Amino acid sequence: MFAAYFDCPGGPENLYMKEVMKPDPGEGEVLVKVSASALNRADLLQRRGKYPPPKGASDILGLEAAGSVAGLGPGCSGRWKIGDAVMALLSGGGQAQYVTVPEGFLMPIPKDMTFIQAAAIPEAWLTAFQLLHFVGKVQEGERVLIHAGASGVGMAAIQLVRLAKAIPIVTAGTQEKLEATANAGAAAGFNYKSEDFSEMVLEFTQGSGVDIILDCVGASYWEKNLSCLNTDGRWIIYGLLSGGEVHGDLLARLLSKRASIHTSLLRSRDKEASTGYKQAFTEEVLPHFSGGASPRLLPLVDSVYPLHAIAEAHRAMEGNKNIGKIVIEIPV
Repeated sequence: MFAAYFDCPGGPENLYMKEVMKPDPGEGEVLVKVSASALNRADLLQRRGKYPPPKGASDILGLEAAGSVAGLGPGCSGRWKIGDAVMALLSGGGQAQYVTVPEGFLMPIPKDMTFIQAAAIPEAWLTAFQLLHFVGKVQEGERVLIHAGASGVGMAAIQLVRLAKAIPIVTAGTQEKLEATANAGAAAGFNYKSEDFSEMVLEFTQGSGVDIILDCVGASYWEKNLSCLNTDGRWIIYGLLSGGEVHGDLLARLLSKRASIHTSLLRSRDKEASTGYKQAFTEEVLPHFSGGASPRLLPLVDSVYPLHAIAEAHRAMEGNKNIGKIVIEIPV
């Protein structure tokens, strides 16, 4: 089969489509014929040699996939049959023509949804769902500040905050991205390049601040985050785009707010925990992607690249211009 590959860490130019061995499903695993995958920041970091896959995971890029069931390993429960349309969050291997997935990791693709659309769901939406409900314990009426609001996770989080009857506030770097977040349901949005988002958040919330912050940026935002975090607020860090080294009296500022810091990496979660998130997501969220549901949830696809243009897709994400997900179409 063909897969996205690189022989040594480095820039996008190191990526190419390589012929590798097709995997066989093991005990309790399902073989999925992949029609579409999607690109994530983790793929960029892995390509640079800064984010190796967990022990035992495929070293092929790709943390999510959408396709159809092509084979069943021994011990499968019978929940899935050949030809079922499925999607999954993976620890690796999604940007290939086939991938093996533990049967409990699979989710059904909502009716009337294409594989391209479905590929935009697993990583972004499960990450946002887990951060909001399992880590942040979001409650009705709370205010949630979402950094990188126009990213895949950001656009999913906006809609999931609305679904929880809470109030999404975002930061983004361009007016176009802020308009996209407003269309997705953001109650307010601020340009972190031209505005002090902390001051603007406090003004919007009439001085009370936000209850939850979803932060994939890290060190450079710590002071502004704490300035606009409400008393007893939850600051959830799930990425470190600006690094992790903090200079200043972080703990005293945190203590003065009685605030808490939570951290999360969905990729390294154990299988039992990950299956729990997927079951809750499948039951509580997936029905809202189908026609007639209220409110209706929509995955946002920014652009689609064929697998052989994987390097171009990486360059596009590194340019930080995408609004929503960059999807990789896998050849038949």
